[in-house]
Amino acid sequence: MKPKRTILCVDDNEQSLSYRKIMLETRGYRVASYSRGEDALDRFKQGGVDLVVTDMSMPGMDGPQLIAAVKTLSPHIPAILISSKVRVYDHESQADVFLARGMYAPADLLERIRLLLIRKRGPKRIQRSTHLPRQAGAA
Repeated sequence: MKPKRTILCVDDNEQSLSYRKIMLETRGYRVASYSRGEDALDRFKQGGVDLVVTDMSMPGMDGPQLIAAVKTLSPHIPAILISSKVRVYDHESQADVFLARGMYAPADLLERIRLLLIRKRGPKRIQRSTHLPRQAGAA
């Protein structure tokens, strides 16, 4: 059985946070949920987080600031930024994926998370499988 991936979810809207946490936990993920960016960053520093999903606008440390801090500590950790503002590009962000709140289906978020976690694992399996045909073709 493969180990559960841990997702750090951050949103100052308790209803959105609760919904996201339940959705992810029922899909087999471990979820650490926080309503403040500062608390989420403290949890991230403890280690074991595989992916970050954060709201853009929060009091104190906002989503882009949280993602920048996470990427400074661990550049390989994927991050998803969710915002009610469609024009995220007005703000600097190091997010791997941007989703506009209300403009995506829950299945969309789950698929983005799945793909980012596969990418985070790295190309080790892909290199092995693509390496063999090259040898066969070269011989």
